[in-house]
Amino acid sequence: MTRQFGAESTTEEVLDGIDLSGKRVLVTGVSAGLGVETARAAATHGATVIGTARDLAKAGKALAPHADLGIEVLECDLASLASVRACADVLTARGDKFDAIIANAGVMNCPFGQTEDGFETHFGTNHLGHFVLVNRLLPLIADGGRIVILSSSAHAASDVDLDDPGFERTEYDPFSAYGRSKTANVLFAAELDRRLKDRNIRATALHPGGIQTELLRYTSMDMLMDMTNRSARDPVDPDGDLPQVKTVEQGAATSVWAAFVAPAEAIGGRYCEDCHVAEPAGTGGGVRPFALDPERAKALWAKSEEMVGERF
Repeated sequence: MTRQFGAESTTEEVLDGIDLSGKRVLVTGVSAGLGVETARAAATHGATVIGTARDLAKAGKALAPHADLGIEVLECDLASLASVRACADVLTARGDKFDAIIANAGVMNCPFGQTEDGFETHFGTNHLGHFVLVNRLLPLIADGGRIVILSSSAHAASDVDLDDPGFERTEYDPFSAYGRSKTANVLFAAELDRRLKDRNIRATALHPGGIQTELLRYTSMDMLMDMTNRSARDPVDPDGDLPQVKTVEQGAATSVWAAFVAPAEAIGGRYCEDCHVAEPAGTGGGVRPFALDPERAKALWAKSEEMVGERF
């Protein structure tokens, strides 16, 4: 009988009895929070895990308690396409296959800024960096593999703006910028899945839940309240209390569930949350229709290729 998991499930509960020996997994953003826990959980259950991080020293410190697991970390700054391409070149030169790529890294609610390549920080880091990295690594993904892209319920706050991705004509709002990038994550996964399912490679996007990690470094309490309401997930109650947050182990559970446990046909091209495939958006969560619009996904792909100067 298929085990049922939910919002309070942890990585260890999801992977209980699962042997990942012989699996190779790439996890981006292993210098803190969900990335560390995702890498740890997969490696604990036997997988060979390669992590990426912008700051190797920080990642080394974060992974030090798990040194016995042999998690290797490569430098990859998603805000620099030169760094992304260099990381992809290293992995391509090695030629080792991956059974799963978990695109976990990201930034949130940053003041207006631009990446090394001149892209708005959220869109450039959360979407375009992973767009180039994952596409360059597609030849290394084993048939039957999976690509898991972390999005957020924040996608409900804003559709992508393909005419003004850099806020050149739009007033900048940090949470709207974050929401745009998270919608882009869902659309990217949907189009990846369409392109790859003939190889039995499935892609999915997910919302890990609300977790207090350093991703919130730019987020004030007032912003948290605003975010909760604008993302249409668990609206703030009359007393003004925020929804209950998850632990890191609960937050990373949906990532390992989607990568190793969930049926591939169920999650391919979909958006997941709380260790299940999400329903259409409502007050309790779910996915907005614009985030899974296939024509919108194709348009984003073309715009992304134009922006990074590569065709995939």
